Amino acid sequence: MKAINKYIAYSIIGVVALASCKKDYLDHPSDNNPTLDTYYNTADQVQKATGYLYNSVWYDYQDKAFHAIGETLAGNMLTETGPNYGSGSYNLFTVLSTDPLVASCWRSLYKVAGTATVLINTFQQKKGKAIEAGYLDAGIAEARFMRGAAYFTIARAFGDVPIVTDPVAVAASGPQTVPRYLQKDVLQFALEDFRYAEQNLPEVPAEKGRVSKYSAAGMMAKVYLYRKDYDSAKAAALRVMNSGNYDLYPDYEKMFTSSSANNNIESLFALQWIAAGGYSYANPIQVYSAPSTLLKPVVNTGYSSVYPTLDMLKAYDPDDKRRQWSVMEQGFSRPDWTNVNFPNGFVYDTTGNVYEDATHFKNGSRSNALKYVVGTGSNGEKLSDNGSTDICTYILRYADVLLIYAEAVLGSNASTADASALDAFNKVHTRGNNYNGVKLTSLTKDIILKERRVEFAFEGDYWFDIQRQGFDKAKAIINAQERGTLNGDGSINHAKANFNSPGQLFLPIPQSETVSDPKLNEPPVAYY
Repeated sequence: MKAINKYIAYSIIGVVALASCKKDYLDHPSDNNPTLDTYYNTADQVQKATGYLYNSVWYDYQDKAFHAIGETLAGNMLTETGPNYGSGSYNLFTVLSTDPLVASCWRSLYKVAGTATVLINTFQQKKGKAIEAGYLDAGIAEARFMRGAAYFTIARAFGDVPIVTDPVAVAASGPQTVPRYLQKDVLQFALEDFRYAEQNLPEVPAEKGRVSKYSAAGMMAKVYLYRKDYDSAKAAALRVMNSGNYDLYPDYEKMFTSSSANNNIESLFALQWIAAGGYSYANPIQVYSAPSTLLKPVVNTGYSSVYPTLDMLKAYDPDDKRRQWSVMEQGFSRPDWTNVNFPNGFVYDTTGNVYEDATHFKNGSRSNALKYVVGTGSNGEKLSDNGSTDICTYILRYADVLLIYAEAVLGSNASTADASALDAFNKVHTRGNNYNGVKLTSLTKDIILKERRVEFAFEGDYWFDIQRQGFDKAKAIINAQERGTLNGDGSINHAKANFNSPGQLFLPIPQSETVSDPKLNEPPVAYY
């Protein structure tokens, strides 16, 4: 089975040369690209084009917004108070429309959607010129999956947003007057893309790392759960579970600390990165989340710019091994991570007994996220010049499908002891003999939400779990959180989020966009 990274490494003829338009989210191909008569004549050429959708177009979202939005708003992580993370505005819900990560999130996700849409339209046109169209149908399905994933994320991040089905025409039409559409319609648009993808993608992808029909079914289940359509969420999740194509990866920690686990049996949809590709093609997470003593002797990064909150650490039960599999704390060690500071292996030391300068580890919670940190390269991992990596970013794991199923069975009930829901939940709960194999016998919404929090910690998703509870529940969750930091003597400098308005459930549209398109300031309209 060929690897998808082979295709990401290519210069993608026909779509990669994106020209900058007046509006970032309407990026479109260069006019100098090959014509339909001379390109997309083979499945290989189509796959080279769709391979790009797994990588660089997502970068500006993945780079910092991924954690700032999905984890910091959720109370799982704190960001630095410098300009790179909006001066700490995500910690306390004071995010403005001028925030750079708001703009980069918007720009990146619309680049994904726009590039996918251009490919969809191009492949549709090519079908009229091609002798055999099967490979084009597969390309359309893959691009529609990616467009659905982009719009699902945009709708959750920003609420009511534009839908653009011909970015080339709109970008060329002069002054922009693209309206916002109701979030429910944007979610329906994403669902229709996923539905098409499920019907037209293969059960098993030809290349490792690409999406399948079950990837689409899993994303549909996630959208349905967000919309509280529990029967549909259950049915879609069950299609994945009954496929027999997926299972839980047995080594939870390795899944997030070794690129050798990329695209494993648990992964339904993951972004693909290449360290050798450098900036915008490699996974940058460890650059920002790793401690400086780990990386700076090797590369000049490792900023501890974003790290777990005290509240997140408290969320782990004493018997939950995922804390040690997901977090670096006092005593954490990796003998295979060596550098000039730790020639015998890395040790996380806040005491100064192992590493003389303990201040390097004394961030606000005396901890760092372990997920997506692969080390110094001493263990064979490839690193870019700034320490970015090959490790994939999981967007949908089989664990998510199982917990979606359990929650969908629970539905609007106060609790459930349904055997199938408990089986799905407990597979995740006790993976790797977690909790010493002790299984739960009843589920509630709060139990499932807590499980989702610790299972997917630092994976950019928990904010959307909080958000979909509605404002009142979200407010209760957020206002109960400790968002403070530890002082030098170990006491807590307490802090709470400034969350008091339903409008804070969504990010503001970037000011640069509303200035160039005033229609974005108007009330949303129906798309359907």
